Amino acid sequence: MEKSPDKGHIALLGWSLNAVEAAENFDRRYVVVAPEWAEDYCKEHAIPYVPWNFERLNDRSMEIAETLKDMGVDVAIPLYEETVEWAGAINSVLLDNPRLYGQALLLRDKALMKRRAQLGGIRVGIFEEAHDKEDVIRFLKRVNQTLLKLDGDPNDPIHLKAFDKAGCLGHRVIRTPDEVDTIPEEEFPVLMESHLDGWEFAVEAWIHDGKIRFLNISEYVTLGYSVFVPATPELEQYRESITSQIEKLIKTFDIDFGFVHPEYFVTSDGEMYFGEVAYRPPGFKVFELLERAYGFNAYQGLILAFDPKTTEQEITDFFPREVVDAKGVAGCFGVYPRRRVVSRLQMPEETEDHPYFESHELTAPLEETVTKRTAFGTHWGLLYFFGDDPHTMRDLLKRQEDLDFYV
Repeated sequence: MEKSPDKGHIALLGWSLNAVEAAENFDRRYVVVAPEWAEDYCKEHAIPYVPWNFERLNDRSMEIAETLKDMGVDVAIPLYEETVEWAGAINSVLLDNPRLYGQALLLRDKALMKRRAQLGGIRVGIFEEAHDKEDVIRFLKRVNQTLLKLDGDPNDPIHLKAFDKAGCLGHRVIRTPDEVDTIPEEEFPVLMESHLDGWEFAVEAWIHDGKIRFLNISEYVTLGYSVFVPATPELEQYRESITSQIEKLIKTFDIDFGFVHPEYFVTSDGEMYFGEVAYRPPGFKVFELLERAYGFNAYQGLILAFDPKTTEQEITDFFPREVVDAKGVAGCFGVYPRRRVVSRLQMPEETEDHPYFESHELTAPLEETVTKRTAFGTHWGLLYFFGDDPHTMRDLLKRQEDLDFYV
């Protein structure tokens, strides 16, 4: 596609084929900043590319910012959790705004993030940092004492999460002091949180000029397994209060442009609690699901939201109206083998024959023994569905949990 010299020149941090294709078919100049293994592919397909290894930020970090600045790049867009900090460091140079680096650190460290949210008057559960197993046992006891549990009552669980990893990675649920022994030493320090009983959901919000330009509510059927967009009317009824929560988030974290992917809980009395927020595209192919449901390319929306040269008119023309413009409901399900030993992939007939079933990206098993999932493990592949009724979609995604795909 013809690239406009009047529009911003953007850098994509991290490797995502779908993001590259979106940029290739858009009117902005772009460059991909990715590890060396992407070089051959980029050369072969004439993709503008700069090699960079996203290890910890170090004294060479300025180098990449200067390189991009010399190339005339206006802004860097993080595609993965690991590149959020880099984008903050690079953009503080490109946009001459040192605050952006500090903001990126807040959006990366789950403990700092919760403190900042609390300062902004956003409701969060009880949380603390743990440096060793004793800290975890103390926290578990204290939380359950606070909840006035009696001897013999089952404990309320607590959640352990890595400080700076994406969503489900390193997420454990602990109910008893005995379970604390199973945590490997190298996982510390961790963030501990009280358990929030409620309906968990995620939001994707594109922000330009400090204002929300498109807000999607993603409904989880089971966290770590399945998601669909747009949500059921039961969850959409909270749209107004969700929107005001996101506006509070934008103000608290001082976000002027870009994209946020926060997670919230709605409790039975309609109170909303903040879980966490990411400053990068969500997992579970939600961008692809949005494209299936609405027809717009969410990665191109990302480019528009980040580009300082984007006009008000472009934003208005690009984004559809939430919910009403959706052509249907798109969902996906992450498959985990349910047996300890598997030898082949076998798609259940009821899944393949369902009118909503579209495709899958499951592959034959490489080894026979299924590694035991610690916490929320990595799924073996996704199934994609599309149809017109959110309730049918919800029940269908739930049903997949009882089926065997690997036998």
